[in-house]
Amino acid sequence: MLPRVKQASYVRDYVIRIVFSDGAAGEVDFEKELEGEVFEPLRDLSYFRQFEVHPELHTLTWPNGADFAPEFLYDKIKITV
Repeated sequence: MLPRVKQASYVRDYVIRIVFSDGAAGEVDFEKELEGEVFEPLRDLSYFRQFEVHPELHTLTWPNGADFAPEFLYDKIKITV
């Protein structure tokens, strides 16, 4: 089964805490992941904080259409449950 993002909350800087539907949870630091045209706007922290958990894609998305695959996020978390 593919991982699904259930919850996400801003921690600090470019770090977001993510909880998956299987109970796995942890923090992802996106600072080094924000390369390329679609991700450049996310370098502005006020814009970065505008993420949401997309109800159909089950991953983090931003208003400009930027998103990260849930599998990528799952691999990046530091398990803390």
